[in-house]
Amino acid sequence: HRNSDPPGASSYNTTMAVSMKQVIVALALGAFANGQQPGQQQTETHPSLMLETCDESGCTTATKSITLDSNWRWTDVDGSNCYTGNEWNDVAGCADGDGEQCAAACAVEGASYEETYGIKSSGKSIEIDFVTKGSYGDNVGSRSYMMNSEDKYEMFMLKNREFTFDVDVSELPCGLNGALYFVAMDEDGGASYSGNSAGAKYGTGYCDAQCPHDMKYINGVANSEDWVPDSNSANSGKGKMGTCCFEMDIWEANKVSQAYTPHTCSEKGQYTCSDPETCGDIDSGNRYDGVCDKDGCDFAPFRLGNETFFGEGAGFDLDSSETMTVVTQFITDDGTDDGKLSEIRRVYVQNGVVFQNPQVDINGKLYDSITDDMCTDMKDYFGDDQGFSKHGGLEAMGDQMESGMVLVMSLWDDYSVNMLWLDSDYPPDSDPTTPGVHRGSCSTDSGDPKDVEANSPDAKVTFSNIKVGTIGSTYASSPVVA
Repeated sequence: HRNSDPPGASSYNTTMAVSMKQVIVALALGAFANGQQPGQQQTETHPSLMLETCDESGCTTATKSITLDSNWRWTDVDGSNCYTGNEWNDVAGCADGDGEQCAAACAVEGASYEETYGIKSSGKSIEIDFVTKGSYGDNVGSRSYMMNSEDKYEMFMLKNREFTFDVDVSELPCGLNGALYFVAMDEDGGASYSGNSAGAKYGTGYCDAQCPHDMKYINGVANSEDWVPDSNSANSGKGKMGTCCFEMDIWEANKVSQAYTPHTCSEKGQYTCSDPETCGDIDSGNRYDGVCDKDGCDFAPFRLGNETFFGEGAGFDLDSSETMTVVTQFITDDGTDDGKLSEIRRVYVQNGVVFQNPQVDINGKLYDSITDDMCTDMKDYFGDDQGFSKHGGLEAMGDQMESGMVLVMSLWDDYSVNMLWLDSDYPPDSDPTTPGVHRGSCSTDSGDPKDVEANSPDAKVTFSNIKVGTIGSTYASSPVVA
């Protein structure tokens, strides 16, 4: 079973921009360019997004930008599709599984952010739309990263800091996940690999703790070897390689449920796996054998027994029909940047009122934040695997944070288990009174992507007022505390 699914696994449903070009008979290719290259068919222009950096003296604002993940982009050779739907085309060895030749010939193109992908980013706000109807087909969901420069990701050093943003999930029903999180991607998007000359500018280099196999390119090599199209999605598949790294889920939510979840790994930085055991593949029964903790240590108030803290309407402490501020604090054992990460705390602000994270009872022990003890006790209570501690716990997460992590913002639906792990009973055939099973008020029949896409195409999430700073510097803590 899974306790937490990735904001980046193959369960993303996307109608890729490759549909913008009719498939052309493969061209006879001569000498290849040096690796997966930036395309020449469409210019890439990054939308802007501001970031505030704060300390005790106040906040300063810098204009950053975002880039769309390469998996959403059209990939081609001079206008001839390298990939269409959920399959590699017979171009440059792609269909034959020759990943190096395929990547050497194929380019990733620039993106029309709002028109094609429904991403509206400017000033201090980014809106991510669910279904965007374009001239050449529909796009569903997206994933974007914050940039520091034209070809480098913004690297966040989170230890002994707090990270804050505003979020509006009022239009996210059951089955959707508006996610904001950090992953240990390379700053250059893997451009240091000889096969990747597109780099961070074109959104390359993604990884997360699920070791996703659906990435089309990994470290400058096309993931076309042993590629199998997904049986339940017309737009995705899985290749032999997976791409793994530490993942800090700051916010996974819809208007029914929410959680924050660190995922640890035994390898630092981006790591490529190529066998079921190392990747921790679920289908082969190796979920708990891999290099990363796929379940993570989730602080989900509803799952932990507080069913009235977060939800839609006045009957909840936090009303998900209104915008709220989310503050996540990464506390070290000695209060310095050099200390060991020992606690991840959460604070909320809504309508001028500060809400502390709820205190929950885990088998007779009280917790209101993520600590190593909380994770161990929760896993024992729920009967879950102790993967978080096995992969190093909070200290390992803190060590990874010293190298910096990349900010990810996404909206997705779940072709694997219909997002039931977030907002319903999961596993769905388990007794909902069993500790850890009841995760939200959505029906176990909810969340089917076909239904969600047909019935809630106008769903969206908005993230705004993104800040990072010293502890206590990014929000007004003086109002009445609830």
